[in-house]
Amino acid sequence: MSLPDWIVLGLTLLAIVAYGVWKSGSNKNIDQFLMGNRSLPWYHVGFSVMATQASAITFLSAPGQAYSDGMRFVQFYFGLPLAMIVLCVTFVPIFHRLKVYTAYEFLEQRFDLKTRALTSFLFLVLRSLSTGVAIYAPAIILSTILNINTVYTTLFIGGLVIFYTVYGGSKAVSYTQLLQMSIIFAGMFLAGILVVNLLPSGVGFTHALKMAGKLGHMNVIDWKFDWSNRYTVWSGLIGGFFLQLSYFGTDQSQVGRYLTGSSIGQSRLGLIMNGLIKIPMQFLILLIGILVFSFYQFNRPPMFFNNYEVARVKQSGYASQYNYLDQQYTRAFEQRKAKANDLVKAIDSKNEDQIDHAKNALKVADMQSHIIRQDAIALMKKNNASADDNDTNYVFLTFVKQYLPRGLVGLLIAIIFLASMGSTASALNSLASTTVIDIYKRTINQDASDKNYLLVSRMATVFWGVVCVIMALYAGKLGNLLEAVNQLGSYIYGTVLGVFIVAFYMKRVSGTPVFIAAIISEAIILYLGLSKTVAYLWLNPIGCFLVMIVAYLINKLTPQKSPDQVEPGL
Repeated sequence: MSLPDWIVLGLTLLAIVAYGVWKSGSNKNIDQFLMGNRSLPWYHVGFSVMATQASAITFLSAPGQAYSDGMRFVQFYFGLPLAMIVLCVTFVPIFHRLKVYTAYEFLEQRFDLKTRALTSFLFLVLRSLSTGVAIYAPAIILSTILNINTVYTTLFIGGLVIFYTVYGGSKAVSYTQLLQMSIIFAGMFLAGILVVNLLPSGVGFTHALKMAGKLGHMNVIDWKFDWSNRYTVWSGLIGGFFLQLSYFGTDQSQVGRYLTGSSIGQSRLGLIMNGLIKIPMQFLILLIGILVFSFYQFNRPPMFFNNYEVARVKQSGYASQYNYLDQQYTRAFEQRKAKANDLVKAIDSKNEDQIDHAKNALKVADMQSHIIRQDAIALMKKNNASADDNDTNYVFLTFVKQYLPRGLVGLLIAIIFLASMGSTASALNSLASTTVIDIYKRTINQDASDKNYLLVSRMATVFWGVVCVIMALYAGKLGNLLEAVNQLGSYIYGTVLGVFIVAFYMKRVSGTPVFIAAIISEAIILYLGLSKTVAYLWLNPIGCFLVMIVAYLINKLTPQKSPDQVEPGL
């Protein structure tokens, strides 16, 4: 990067951290540190919820996902608006009325301590894994810029986020997220405009979209019902609904965000705002990836986007073979570029026969480039069996570095850092709140002072920060980060959601049956997921219904006196 880019990057990050610490003020008790005194307005809640979900993974990996796989990932979010409505009607008023710090407090009141402990444990495992992935995303950026190993950049990013989360608590997280999302929206919008302006003369926005469509990348809607297909309308509406309902309704990283609202109405408005904005936002981010895909039809892309892995093979005994493949790739690209220009001319002619002929010729040329690229990846793996052979996370970053003007490169990279800091800080805050409220305060020290709980909250934040950094060191093996974090969630969210559904609506089921059902369900879900029996989105409804059915059957077969229950009324 140029000096102006470094200046913009540094000043933006410094300003965000300083602003969050300043606005948060001093934290005198655990309620201020974890809940921000439950005093935030709806727009703070909405932006905080969005920023927690829209991590660096979204802005780093989503364009790469669209570049390699098209627009179909947007179907993943189709169940989100419905999930927000259900949350506003059920979960939000219950949690607010009970004045809980974590979602899992309610489960002990409804069932027993072991059910609360199990769901808390599942959350801690899942969120620490997912947060590790979120930390790894911006570490990729620094490693690419500085051409150093991601281990060092992961340690730096993790340390930065731990610092201001420990100091500022929940309110610092919320205030920084509000500013972060504003900068993110502006920066991504500007990036989209610049991609279009960088297209060759005579190739406009419409040409880029039509070309991507002819090559199968504008696959926004897929109505086919297929258990093994990850992204269809049905997997998004059904599987996505259950995943989003569990994520926003039972994951403390999100529950903690909307519990900071000053009232039930403010929390509801924040969630509705998220439901209305998220799909268009995700669509536009993916669309940037589509535009980058069309851009690289006319401008030579790297044979492999991960510069670190390329540098390693070029410094090995396979350097000459790799360079030869790179030359072949250049010749194949020139042929592909000619076919892309032919397709543009055919589109302008509006002659369907010419369009079909040009499209097929471009697909053949693209396949030749793909074969050469696969040979290069095989060479990397031959040189180093542990080499990361998935470079989709580097596509957008490479484009930004090579083609955007000075200053803007620093701003866009700062945006990705900001997104990571926001989501990671929320996650660390939620991990700390669950540890302190559901474990320390409940089972270790029930009568400590506010000062003691605040100190333990800070210590828990540091502990989980270190754990998440360790997890991040292994995140490079997970492939596309955007898919990886949702797959991890799908292994657990369905089971946890099932426990909450039983708590809310199956009033005769007691603690032991639901506890056993959750364990059985989780074992089955892990088997289905690891064996790839069904696409990962379907694990969410399957896990939820398994808990409900098994808990009901066990409760029927083992009649027992129902414990005192909390009525979940609105």
